[in-house]
Amino acid sequence: MLIVAALYHFTRFPDPAALRGPLLELCAVQGVKGSLLLAHEGINGTIAGPRAGIDAVLAHIKTLPGCGDLEWKEAESAEMPFGRMKVRLKREIVTMGQPDVDPLARTGHYVAPQEWNDLIAQEDVAVIDTRNDYEVAIGSFDGAIDPETRSFGEFPAWWEANKERFHNKRIAMFCTGGIRCEKSTNYLLSQGVEEVFHLKGGILKYLEEVPEEESRWQGGCFVFDQRVAVGHGLQPTGHLMCHACRRPLEPADTKRAEYEDGVQCHHCVDEFDDARRERFRERQRQITLAAKRGTPHLGR
Repeated sequence: MLIVAALYHFTRFPDPAALRGPLLELCAVQGVKGSLLLAHEGINGTIAGPRAGIDAVLAHIKTLPGCGDLEWKEAESAEMPFGRMKVRLKREIVTMGQPDVDPLARTGHYVAPQEWNDLIAQEDVAVIDTRNDYEVAIGSFDGAIDPETRSFGEFPAWWEANKERFHNKRIAMFCTGGIRCEKSTNYLLSQGVEEVFHLKGGILKYLEEVPEEESRWQGGCFVFDQRVAVGHGLQPTGHLMCHACRRPLEPADTKRAEYEDGVQCHHCVDEFDDARRERFRERQRQITLAAKRGTPHLGR
């Protein structure tokens, strides 16, 4: 059984590039795969590997500047959900495109998973899902508002266009693991919203700690690895992924006329030209050949 660890931490890295090499080397030695992002504002990502390997990588991250109190969320996986290890340098560890947003300065009030249901049941509380439209499509909290944004960077414009809807409302926000709410709650506070709350640990922590019979969550929670989506107890939901557009699919979606494994689905059938689809087909052929040989392929 492998351990999957999802983490993020806002801190100040004066030279994130200097951190990349040692981190990548350690992951290789420890048999850890996944994706980590480094920026001046901190670290974000998900990794998977054996217990000892995950422990070694997390211990290393905790030695980085300001990361001594690093928190993370864990789940188990019978199979490796990543094809390789990537450590990338980015301008932001989650892209919002607002240079004045600073979660280290202040954020909304953290709400523990056990207290979340009571908060979002209040009539004066508006609950906003800060995730992308394709994530919301497979699951969300009862009554949550879907901004229908294709990327997190669209959230500020959506708020500007819709803020009058929330006059005299307290705002409760949530996302997968909490990182997007660190920025979105700081943003709303800077826009003059007085009472802003967010789910501590995100949906993943809620699904881990709140019993299903008490839950107000419906559907699956999209995760950015080959598990695709998880439900209560962080168990995989059986969703699949379109490896062309990376959107989640219901098993029945693979029976639709538009679907071609690794090439397109009903979401993206009109998004790629013939040349791009032919490249996808070649990638899929190589993946199939690798599977027959019993060897991994980095295309997924």
